[in-house]
Amino acid sequence: MTHVVTLNAGSSSMKFGLFELTDDDPIMVCTGAVERIGEPEPLVKAKSSDGSVLASGTAGEIRDHAAALDWVLNLLARSFPNSDVTAVGHRVVHGGPEIDAPVPLTKASIQELDKLSPFAPLHQPHNLAGARAAMERFPNADQIACFDTAFHRNHPWENDVFALPREYYDKGVRRYGFHGLSYEFISDHMAKTAPLLHEGRVVVAHLGNGASMCAMIGGRSVGSTMGFSALDGLPMGSRCGQLDPGVVLYLMDQEGLSADEISDLLFRKSGLLGLSGLSNDMRTLEKADTRESRQAISYFTFRIRRELGAMAAILGGIDALVFTGGIGENSRLVRERVCSGMGWLGIELNPDANADNDRIISTDLSRVVVMAIPTNEELVIARAAADLLAKRPRLRTA
Repeated sequence: MTHVVTLNAGSSSMKFGLFELTDDDPIMVCTGAVERIGEPEPLVKAKSSDGSVLASGTAGEIRDHAAALDWVLNLLARSFPNSDVTAVGHRVVHGGPEIDAPVPLTKASIQELDKLSPFAPLHQPHNLAGARAAMERFPNADQIACFDTAFHRNHPWENDVFALPREYYDKGVRRYGFHGLSYEFISDHMAKTAPLLHEGRVVVAHLGNGASMCAMIGGRSVGSTMGFSALDGLPMGSRCGQLDPGVVLYLMDQEGLSADEISDLLFRKSGLLGLSGLSNDMRTLEKADTRESRQAISYFTFRIRRELGAMAAILGGIDALVFTGGIGENSRLVRERVCSGMGWLGIELNPDANADNDRIISTDLSRVVVMAIPTNEELVIARAAADLLAKRPRLRTA
């Protein structure tokens, strides 16, 4: 049996999967994640398709994404020693202005993609480091990149451009949008399970350590809260979200911060972490219930509500709101806060369904269907790898 390994490196986590390739949809063999990378007690979890727990709890020191990748590949080698890994699929955050579909990875293409690292410094280097390491660990396997930006490549021009001199747009300074693999999964899932809603006006809120929202019509992205980088839009675990550019000028001129110091502040010390002074983890903030943690949650949900109105304006109304991502799928409090008082938009939350984490959490009378759908970026990556392998049995080149 042939298999594909999927690697999905986030800003503080690494999700992974092992899938068996079949004539139909890839079949999950195991999935897992390393979370809180770089923190004193990183969390690891992995389970097989039959529910057997392969790893759970805290791990020893996992200082960075390279160490996390070693842990993942060693676990797969121990647990499934007879797997024939034909391909490794990688989540790559940034594909630039032209790439709108998965592509084979080569050493040369990795070098080109590395040039986009300044656009996504928390992700792109880790994504590409994983690809290089996988080439060494699986020298006979094809390496395939799936891009978070690809799903948004058909935006209307006005949703892609900044009001800067046009020469900068031509140089690539434009709104790219991210979390595309998650949005692609939700779009495909709705096409199969709720086709009428899929054809309509849908806002998807991917809420996790990274957070964004996407406006879709007919399952295609027409607007996103994220822009040139993965900083824009919603506040996130440690990223600031939307920020007046004047603040950056102030930090440079008046506070004397360097570009590296500002980058570190905006990417790693802001968001929920900066506002709470405690943690970037929503679970921790909800349990802490301090004044600062409550304020951080309030700002987070306020910005989601604000962006929800903007997405509805882009769409000319809204037929469905979908929560996904670690926070969106699991935080009853966040979903309740976001939907509270949104009756003017046609949203009416069912408190009992929300408390039970049901798939549909709106009332029967709600004009907008509100849903909580677990995303599965790993399956999207595995599908892309399977599709490319079927079209071109040998993809790998030097």
